[in-house]
Amino acid sequence: MPASTTQYNDIWQDDFVLLMEQLSHTDRQSPPEVGTRAKELVYSENKLRLFRYTALAVKQKKTPIVITYALVNRPFITDLEPKRSLVLRLLEHGYPVYLIDWGYPDSTDRFTNLNDYINGYLYRCVQRVKRDSKREKIDLLGICQGGVFSLCYSALHPSDIRKLVTLVTPVDFHAEGNTLNLWINRMNANILANDTGNVSGKLISQLFKTLKPFQLSREKYRQIKRLVSKKENLDTFLRMENWLNSGPDLTAVAAREFLTDFYQQNRLHKKTLTINGNSVQLGQIKCPVLNLYATRDHIVPPACARALSEHIKPRLYQEHPLNGGHIGAFTSLKTQSKLINTLTNWLG
Repeated sequence: MPASTTQYNDIWQDDFVLLMEQLSHTDRQSPPEVGTRAKELVYSENKLRLFRYTALAVKQKKTPIVITYALVNRPFITDLEPKRSLVLRLLEHGYPVYLIDWGYPDSTDRFTNLNDYINGYLYRCVQRVKRDSKREKIDLLGICQGGVFSLCYSALHPSDIRKLVTLVTPVDFHAEGNTLNLWINRMNANILANDTGNVSGKLISQLFKTLKPFQLSREKYRQIKRLVSKKENLDTFLRMENWLNSGPDLTAVAAREFLTDFYQQNRLHKKTLTINGNSVQLGQIKCPVLNLYATRDHIVPPACARALSEHIKPRLYQEHPLNGGHIGAFTSLKTQSKLINTLTNWLG
């Protein structure tokens, strides 16, 4: 006989109390650290920081990899913890790894637009890495919105990129199954501004949670008994909670441009996108492209990501599925082995 609502509420409350008790233990004075791999700041501009990770004692590859993540979340998800670190896996294979941290915009950044991010910040980061590594071309690994930026950059500056990797990256924003687009299709970005004039990161986080309201609110606390049985499991949970609740605000102009041009008007896929007056045609990308998508992605459904195949020349294009969700595609221990094997075999 199914449990009543009251019984279910009691079970959920018991689990939540158990979590609070674990967090109150005297041996847990601070939350577990995130993004702990040793790295050096090699370039900064306004809020942006470009880091170079310290190489491991293995034979080094020649071409550096620049990782660019979305504006809406913190990039330390790529180095969440040693067992779940895309950065560390790449370092273990000898790749020189750089990471772009967009930082936390404030009221002084409200007029920063997509051109500033792509042809400004990203461009200068790529040039800095080229000088730092003494290479004429670099490899670019873009994740989610960072993948969209990487696609646009590779189309506009093809001579800078040796190989391009897109990971859980949307291309056709109107593809079947894209619930997020259905929800924001008629949204007015102008009314989302907070007191800084930007779009609140907390508001964006809440929007993502509404895509899976039960799983991302109450249901995740149903695993507490398993988590508290092992400190390592609880630490992973807390690191993920840190990431989920530390999203930066989005600059007002860039948020409005991304919402209207990509989500509402689907201009990237329709080949009508312009940035600073320049047409962004993905068919102009001249480097090999590896497109990695997640089979159970509720934010970037497979059809949304696989649409990239319609734009890139077949001889340059490869795609591979990863069995997981949007974040699990590169943080899950089950997916990690296939992800890194696919990446290293393709990058060379």
